[in-house]
Amino acid sequence: MLIQSGTLRTGDIVVAGAAWGKVRALVADNGARVEEAGPSEPVELLGLNQAPSAGDEFTVVDSEGRAREIVEYRQRKERDRINTPVAKSLDQLMSQLKEGERKEVPVLVKADVQGSSEAIIAALEKMGTDEVAVRVLHAGVGGVTESDVTLCSASDAPILAFNVRANAPARQMAERDQVEIRYYNVIYDLVDDIKAVMEGMLAPTLRETFLGNAEILQVFNITKTGRVAGCRISEGMAKRSAKVRLIRDSVVIHEGTLSTLRRFKDEVKEVHAGQECGMAFENYQDIQVGDVIEIYEVETIARTLDA
Repeated sequence: MLIQSGTLRTGDIVVAGAAWGKVRALVADNGARVEEAGPSEPVELLGLNQAPSAGDEFTVVDSEGRAREIVEYRQRKERDRINTPVAKSLDQLMSQLKEGERKEVPVLVKADVQGSSEAIIAALEKMGTDEVAVRVLHAGVGGVTESDVTLCSASDAPILAFNVRANAPARQMAERDQVEIRYYNVIYDLVDDIKAVMEGMLAPTLRETFLGNAEILQVFNITKTGRVAGCRISEGMAKRSAKVRLIRDSVVIHEGTLSTLRRFKDEVKEVHAGQECGMAFENYQDIQVGDVIEIYEVETIARTLDA
């Protein structure tokens, strides 16, 4: 850190961002330990409870109690900022109503060095699409601390720890608050895990496959079953597990599933073209002679970010 004004001495209580501590030692840029440092003198400070983020300003305070008070206030402000919805214009709101709200994967990143942290954030942000994106709540250098766990607990976010570990109090708090800490030593593994989470949030593609048509020749009233259509499969096949559409005068009047598919008196899984069968709809009774039943299947296909 670089002293901008005043004098920093060994034993001072300092606050830097969300970090605080008592100065145990000051190391000059030549590696020598010094008792104090003045303006424009770069020094390495030992004694903070965690590594501050690059660009954080540090301040000397008069007591440890005051330092804790400042850090707790900053943590509350950060949690409020994260949990407060971002104000949107009417145009943005209308666009999102039409397209669907973009889903977010909140994470907190802790890494061994600033370069690793920046590389991870860049890789995560690059994967974002119009439907889903990563939201980095906080990124810092150093081990996982209690303040990290507190932040993630309020946001239901996992902690991604790259080449660092959580201290004992942080591990205990994470276990108590059910905050997941994932440890990595390869950036690609971290990115692949988050990519899998993001892909799981994408709405799947639904692919419809036509199976066949059946013409209703007769309608029977069966006790406990209700109205049953006596049909002939005119094209393709019918499957008990498939979905169906009821078509009357070329207009679809119902979509649903079958409650029964019978051949003679037996419940069957399939009936093929040219064969006759009995069909009944699940929770639907308005069927007539001359109606056509279209049988089809819907396949759910998981999407990927690369598609």
